Amino acid sequence: MQKQFNQQTITAACDEQILVVKRDTIFQADGVWHGLKQTDFDWYLWAITHHGQFYSRIAMENDPRYKQIIPYIIFMYEDHVFVMERKETSTEQRLASKFTIGIGGHIRKEDILGSTIFDWAAREFNEEVIYQDHFEVEPLGILNDDTNEVGQVHLGFVFIARGSTPNIRIKSELKSGKLIPLSSLKDITQLESWSKLISPYLSIPR
Repeated sequence: MQKQFNQQTITAACDEQILVVKRDTIFQADGVWHGLKQTDFDWYLWAITHHGQFYSRIAMENDPRYKQIIPYIIFMYEDHVFVMERKETSTEQRLASKFTIGIGGHIRKEDILGSTIFDWAAREFNEEVIYQDHFEVEPLGILNDDTNEVGQVHLGFVFIARGSTPNIRIKSELKSGKLIPLSSLKDITQLESWSKLISPYLSIPR
């Protein structure tokens, strides 16, 4: 029943052609790992460029033979991190009402032409939040979590966006968002699994 419900929810929103890579291919270089791997993106971007395919999101949501490529951006201002709450009506019902530090989403076919993964990350950032001031983006690592149904079909390319001001706010896709001290992140009980795995790697710039 759960899988059927997820598929119906996504169908209602829009079935997209999204970027995926076969699991056996994307893990060919270093094998399968759990958590955040702080590594150079180059080989993985080569694998995506040469072996990436676009398939129906509905079909891919429950097919662990493939990994959906997800840019995942964390906004920080000084010693604060931006935390968002997903809506109860979130397209991905397995993450509904949970809190996240990651701004991210699927890569559609129309997004990839002439773009780099930094461009894809920036697009996701601008789709989910409003921030008009200067920020710098730096890669943090690649995230894999096969311990749950959502993680089994997604692979995250994680970035830190360090803003020059705290003037960030959510758009309508999210329920709420606020900057909190990095030290308070551990007190959020409904934090989604990816955010939990990344949290220990976040640091305050010197």
